[in-house]
Amino acid sequence: MNIKKIYTAPITGYQYISKMFPGNCRYYPTCSEYAKWQFEFNSAHRAIWASSLRILRCNQLFDGGIDYPVINYTPPKYISLLRPKAFYGKIKIIYWLVPKGSDPHPKQYFVLKDFDANKTQQPT
Repeated sequence: MNIKKIYTAPITGYQYISKMFPGNCRYYPTCSEYAKWQFEFNSAHRAIWASSLRILRCNQLFDGGIDYPVINYTPPKYISLLRPKAFYGKIKIIYWLVPKGSDPHPKQYFVLKDFDANKTQQPT
């Protein structure tokens, strides 16, 4: 069993139950979705820390708004198209990594989810 599923399973359960109540999170993405993204991209201790800080900020003392998770990521140096196991075809993009700041070689990225990835495209 994947270790990330151990952490994201309670969050998914909470999201299922919370759909029965009116939404009241002050941030986008919601605190539970933020925590889920953190566990998908970061180690467990970093995800718990970032998610805890986010939940502590979700109150009347803070304005709220858009607050995407920030991750540390180093892209590969190069991608070889001549690899024998290279994948040729369509890929399904679930997350977009947007560089934070204007550095030509950034180390930190915002994580944005592509919500159209779950929808199947209808042939026209």
